[in-house]
Amino acid sequence: MMEGQSSEKTNPPLFATTHWTVVVEAGKENSPRGASALEALCSTYWYPLYAFARGLGRKPESAEDLVQGFFTQLIEKNSLRLADQNRGRFRTFLLTSFKRYTNNDWERELSLIHI
Repeated sequence: MMEGQSSEKTNPPLFATTHWTVVVEAGKENSPRGASALEALCSTYWYPLYAFARGLGRKPESAEDLVQGFFTQLIEKNSLRLADQNRGRFRTFLLTSFKRYTNNDWERELSLIHI
């Protein structure tokens, strides 16, 4: 679990509304405020994504790893630059991206079983 994250009993799995200025700033490479914007987004959405993964039947440790891996990939690929306010809410973008990541993870796990 990320530092500062609470247990399932104290955090509601709510996808909060995010200001697009934060999303845009977090998606800018080499932005002076980008790191703090990215940290704010990760802190805001870590638990809702974790709760979603748990709702899919993932065990706590597996759900934590899934969310951590998702955020790592999101940062490494700078995927936030793809978020577009004209195409909908940020939480929809994030949840759709997480679902794809989860599906890819599941397919990777299946392929390892069949080797």
